[in-house]
Amino acid sequence: MEQRVLGRTGRQVGVVGLGAWQLGADWGQMTEDEALATLETAVDGGVTLIDTADVYGDGRSERLIGRFIEDRQGLFVATKMGRRMDQVPENYVLANFRAWNERSRRNLGMDTLDLVQLHCPPSSVFSSDEVYDALDTLVSEKKIAAYGVSVETCEEALTAIARPGVATVQIILNAFRLKPLERVIPAARAAGVGIIARVPLASGLLSGKYDEHTTFADNDHRTYNRHGEAFDVGETFSGVDFATGLEAVRRLAPLVPEGLTMAQFALRWVLDQEGVSVVIPGARNRGQAAGNTSAASVPPLDAATLDAVRDVYDELIRPQVHDRW
Repeated sequence: MEQRVLGRTGRQVGVVGLGAWQLGADWGQMTEDEALATLETAVDGGVTLIDTADVYGDGRSERLIGRFIEDRQGLFVATKMGRRMDQVPENYVLANFRAWNERSRRNLGMDTLDLVQLHCPPSSVFSSDEVYDALDTLVSEKKIAAYGVSVETCEEALTAIARPGVATVQIILNAFRLKPLERVIPAARAAGVGIIARVPLASGLLSGKYDEHTTFADNDHRTYNRHGEAFDVGETFSGVDFATGLEAVRRLAPLVPEGLTMAQFALRWVLDQEGVSVVIPGARNRGQAAGNTSAASVPPLDAATLDAVRDVYDELIRPQVHDRW
């Protein structure tokens, strides 16, 4: 698999990683055997970066990854912190950071965490000198090797990119979410900050497998968070109305080159955006993991196809989401 430098971490990672939210919760039930098999298939396919968070299944995702990596070398684990407490700026202090990181180190079985990201905290946190001083302290104590941020908005990303210690920015980027291409990715590229592209399949919409009759489990966020009832609505279908997303997928389908799935096409689109370090699709089984990793070997899309994707976005998606994120 093609390797790219992950921003200021200086580490090389495979361009397709694995998002591990589903190993913990919020995507329906997933057994431990299914989770470990998915991890194995992804890594065997060239994945070297696994992205998780302390809140996914209240640590279940981290613990499963910790079991998996015990006997494997060269993997890069990015975790996130902050969403297990009330979302107020006062909670983003060094004492809590130390406690959160101690728990993640235990879950993952790691003395030094490769990358810790602030997990979509209140916007004011991104401007706090004390927050970055605390993160720098954890680096100096060798509790973490590097830190980054996971953001909801482009403005949050730009604020973080200006900080010299920020190694990476994780942001939603897919064919339904083009706004980061305007300012965020150019700014990150200029600063040497890595871009971790999350929600690349728009919660599965860009897999092309759903229609108006598709239903999801009650414990799946695609059922209970369509209007932001539990957390930011942008995390579910990228904030796009489900029916609008289905229509956009139908218009994108003729653009998919012969022999590719819609999901592979959508992932290749993300990888073709200059400045992206790694894309982190989730996978619930071996087949999905194998299909995702194979996108790394797909040839780049041509200019006409990229323009056509933007046309669909401008007509159907931009009016819904562009001003929000």
